[in-house]
Amino acid sequence: MSGRFAIIAGTGALPVALKAARPDALVFAPAGVTPDLPAESFHFERLVPFLNSLTDQGITRVALAGAMQRPRLDPALFDPLTAQMVPRLVAAMQAGDDATLREIVAIFSEFGIEVAGVDALAPELLPQAGVLTQTRPSAADEKDAERAAAIVAALGQVDVGQGAVVAQGLCLAAESLPGTDAMLDFVARTGAALRPDPAGPRGLLYKAAKPGQSRDVDLPALGVTTVQNAHAAGLGGIVWAAGDVLLLEREAMVAEADRLGLFLWARAT
Repeated sequence: MSGRFAIIAGTGALPVALKAARPDALVFAPAGVTPDLPAESFHFERLVPFLNSLTDQGITRVALAGAMQRPRLDPALFDPLTAQMVPRLVAAMQAGDDATLREIVAIFSEFGIEVAGVDALAPELLPQAGVLTQTRPSAADEKDAERAAAIVAALGQVDVGQGAVVAQGLCLAAESLPGTDAMLDFVARTGAALRPDPAGPRGLLYKAAKPGQSRDVDLPALGVTTVQNAHAAGLGGIVWAAGDVLLLEREAMVAEADRLGLFLWARAT
């Protein structure tokens, strides 16, 4: 598809990495969101005028990149056309995050704008199968990864989360709305008491996209902070579904994992 490209940026390293991969991109951010790169602000309450402005600028593709909280909408800011979309957006939000994102993709499409997945725009951010670090997973880690993959697949069926922590076959925590960092913080505070053998395998964080998830938006992502938090939680490594998870700051992640003695494993599914 010809035309210009734009990034709708949230917080975190992903918008920065995507801008580096696509320096020609224009960058926009919802009001109240402060990404780590320059961006032009817009209001969700004026979504239709914003989409019209994108088409006027010749933008035919966008990527939704970075963390975003559900906005607190101000009824006084709505324009008439955007106000007409509120019932469909509210219905989608009540059905879950994945349904909300699918509805947003549909709205962009109605204005002739394709929401492109990061895997199509910067495939180098999604490592294929292999161990990236000097430390390698043990046979016990492989069993924990298999158990964690089954748990995350089950969570994804009900649109709950994209991650879990498993040690010695036990699920120490599962990801929900607060996110990966909150889950790892919980494990850091409570995980040692939950392991049946304190001297046994330390366990791992596993991440994967939800079954049937749209690859245009909300692919799970890992960064240097994830490595540090996994270490603080007493884990032995991080595993993810190969080709399904964005690896941000890859070289820095691998260096930090090697320094801390963790393994990073893109697991074939």
